[in-house]
Order: sequence, then C-alpha cells, then structure tokens
Amino acid sequence: MEPRLKKIYNEKIFSALKDKFNYKNVMMIPKLEKIVLSMGVGKAVQDKKKMESAVGDLTLIAGQKAVKTKSKKSIAAFKIRDGMEIGCKVTLRGNIMYEFLDRLINVSLPRVKDFKGVKVSGFDGRGNFSMGIIEHIIFPEIDFDKIDEIKGLNINIVTTAKNDEEAKALLELFNMPFVKRVGE
Repeated sequence: MEPRLKKIYNEKIFSALKDKFNYKNVMMIPKLEKIVLSMGVGKAVQDKKKMESAVGDLTLIAGQKAVKTKSKKSIAAFKIRDGMEIGCKVTLRGNIMYEFLDRLINVSLPRVKDFKGVKVSGFDGRGNFSMGIIEHIIFPEIDFDKIDEIKGLNINIVTTAKNDEEAKALLELFNMPFVKRVGE
C-alpha cells in the first residue's frame, strides 16, 4: 500500500509546485530523495552498551537496521582513536522515508514539550534541510520505561530542489510546522 504522504505528493503537491514555480519540465519539480537519521554516541568510548542501545533505538525509530559509524581520525582530547565506533546512522528511501516523515510531522513533533515550530535556519542553500531533536523519546516506537538515557538525534532531509525556497515550499506542502516570522 502506498504511504499517505507519497499519495498526497503525487495527487496535490506535485501540481502545486509546478504551478508555483512555473516549471517547464516535470523532472525539475522537487521531490524527496532520502532522509538520513544519525546519532552521535560519544559515551560509547567508555561503555559499549551505550552504542548497542543507540543502534537499537535508532532501528526502532527508523524501521530499518541502523549501522555503526567509526571515527576517521584520532582526537586525544576526546580519547578517540582512529576507527573507534562513535555513532550510528540510517538512510531511509522510498516508502519507508515517506512513512517516517509522516510520523515525524504528525505524531512526534507535536509531542515535544513547549513546541513552537521548526526553525527555517536548517536549510543549507542547496535545497536540503537539517534539524536536531534533543530527546529521542518523542517517537512513539521508543518504550519510555526501557531506555537507559535520553539521546539526541539528527535528521537530514535531502531533496532534489535547487535552492532553499523550493525545498521550503515542498516541506511546507507536507505540513512541516515551520516557525512563522512576524508578518508572514
């Protein structure tokens, strides 16, 4: 079955973006390419169980297996050697990507305490959006009673948009709750 957001994209967002930016070619219309979720686990240097816990939590959140990331160089101040496991990540594409974005926008973000919206400063100038989440427990897949500590999570949304304006329009049509500036 096709995910809800993918269906909305195909039925409404696609034509709305085409009309708004007057694209001549349908291949120019922005779409989601992938979503990358990552967690830095600096405490894994002392305690290997923290790494296993982070990989397990990220796998539950994403719906597919997370992989461990290794350091590229040694940093004496952080007691990190080249090749040590210091984090984990997962790349979502296709239907799983749309399902995750749907859960993020409609279930998880509204669960954030004192949530005022997502800052628009996360755009990189090339049509990609990044945001950080301080507490990974906002996701309904995480059992609050079984977690050993609250971890942060980075979310990178990669689009085919050429600039931030196109990418912001795409994410707004997906109902991403951006912070409204005075006068908008």
